[in-house]
Amino acid sequence: MDMASRMSNEKENPENFRQFFERWITEQNQHLQDLISASKKDQNSEDSDHEGLCGLVERVVSHYDEYYRAKSIYTTRQSVLSMLTPSWRSLLEDALLWVGGWRPSMAFHLLYSKSGLQLERGLSDLIMRGLSTGDLADMSHHQFRRVDDLQGRTIRQEREITEDMARVQETVADSRMVELSQEATEGGGGSGDDMVVRIELALTHKEHELEEMIHKADDLRLRTLKGILDILTTMQSVHFLIAAAEVHLRVHEWGRKKDEEHQQQQAEKQEQEHHHV
Repeated sequence: MDMASRMSNEKENPENFRQFFERWITEQNQHLQDLISASKKDQNSEDSDHEGLCGLVERVVSHYDEYYRAKSIYTTRQSVLSMLTPSWRSLLEDALLWVGGWRPSMAFHLLYSKSGLQLERGLSDLIMRGLSTGDLADMSHHQFRRVDDLQGRTIRQEREITEDMARVQETVADSRMVELSQEATEGGGGSGDDMVVRIELALTHKEHELEEMIHKADDLRLRTLKGILDILTTMQSVHFLIAAAEVHLRVHEWGRKKDEEHQQQQAEKQEQEHHHV
């Protein structure tokens, strides 16, 4: 099924985002295997399939596009709060989230880390035989300058969103909320129809502001990913996308494992306490 058909079907037969995410992450794992396979082929050989590599990179980027389009739909149609505290992610991932997702500046740390690791591994070939690796270790000075410029712009925009998010969070203590809280307390919890409407209006306004923050953050995340890939060669893009998928999938896997272990420990503790009663 192509992407357009899938998105259409989701509108007609809406599933919750958890189901979408589970399917999407399974597809990401398959893309990772495809990327690893492509990276192992000799890019300098006569049978090098440059068009095939470009097509693979485009499919992976389209997969990210699909994720953020779906997330935008669900954020608007369902609850923005569930996107900020997603139940489909582990506690470890929750602790690392920035406005409902990964911090854009993290992409540059990922790029530099992967580039450094590949440079160390390919250093002997580079020194002894002068061979080009074609991966992120081969990034030119011009590429690094462009990455540095992009990183600076991204960090500035990230900081602006962080400050905007802080302002939204601080409004929980603005005069309107303080007044409503006081009136609700004095009125026995705010059960009156007028009070319920006023509370709902106030909270809905804040949800709309949070929704805007998520849209801005997701837009920056996607623009950062594409901006980096625009600087890299096709083979370098393959290696960067491998690193991005590996970190995402492994942290998700490790986080879930820790959650399961914690749940098991809690169950055993409750069982022991039950026997002692």
